[in-house]
Amino acid sequence: MVEYLSTPPKREALELILAMLEGPAADLVRKDKRFDELGLHAGYYVEKERIVALLLEYPELMQRPVIIKGERAIIARPPEKLTALLD
Repeated sequence: MVEYLSTPPKREALELILAMLEGPAADLVRKDKRFDELGLHAGYYVEKERIVALLLEYPELMQRPVIIKGERAIIARPPEKLTALLD
């Protein structure tokens, strides 16, 4: 387990997660109250390079938990999504 706020992922780790992620890359970004407070627009953060840059600056916007197994990664929210990765 990695505490993403005390040890934010580096560029290489974010790029690897995005490469392994099942589903749209944009799903890795939380579009929550903090996202809105920063005046960000979801449509701008669909390209992997922009997502990585955003999460390097604001690691608290990373959707979690991200579970990695082998060469696959999944955002386990809701937790039921984890079942597909474990099968």
